Amino acid sequence: MIYFIGAGPGDVELITVKGQRLLKQADVVIFAGSLVWDKHLQICKKDCLKFDSASMTLEEVMDTIKQHQSEKTIIVRLHTGDPTLYSAIREQIGILDKLNLQYEIIPGVSSFTASCAAINREFTVPAVSQTVIITRIEGRTPVPEDEDLELLAAHKCSMAIFLSVQEIDRVIEKLKRGYQRGDVPVAVVYKASWPDQKIIKGTLNTIAEKVKTEKIDRFAQILVGDFIEGDFERSQLYHPEFSHGYRKGNS
Repeated sequence: MIYFIGAGPGDVELITVKGQRLLKQADVVIFAGSLVWDKHLQICKKDCLKFDSASMTLEEVMDTIKQHQSEKTIIVRLHTGDPTLYSAIREQIGILDKLNLQYEIIPGVSSFTASCAAINREFTVPAVSQTVIITRIEGRTPVPEDEDLELLAAHKCSMAIFLSVQEIDRVIEKLKRGYQRGDVPVAVVYKASWPDQKIIKGTLNTIAEKVKTEKIDRFAQILVGDFIEGDFERSQLYHPEFSHGYRKGNS
């Protein structure tokens, strides 16, 4: 069996219980060495074979899986964060489907939720935003035209932007045109949940220079929106006058 496991954003305790159990049982682990903290590998059994995929091609990763797969072998493909976001697993499982090999995807804590937790905020705040857009700016990997950052920012909801801090000036330019204001709060979270985590806060007008001063050009989430700072309304869920299936309100 082959398991695609989300290791979480960094902190070794933010992997799921199921993910950690399978990692302990694994006979073979293929891990994203440029992103996954090596402390995760310390829980593997002594005879586990470990392969760092940082310098491997897709074909080399799949050849490693084919070479070691058998009915009794547990193979773990260990990705950072949650494997359903920006992990390139679709191309891997497409090959496994053609080979008729069994696999399972184990979700993990994403860096975008870990980053929001790091700044002690909630993406979905009453009367502020009930929508979260998860995206990236186009670079060597293109983005569909209809998903241009400016067009998405025009919705003026909460945003989590992956893989884009190295293009901070271009990101801010597009966000300003979309949000149509420069005082929108921004938080850049470098290596969320790692020991060297760093949080930089500002607005669309100020954040770019702050990021450059800190020399952050990778491993960072850009969080944007009024959920970060500003007024909001109380949630109806716990309001004493609000009735629902588990409680009758006072009104």
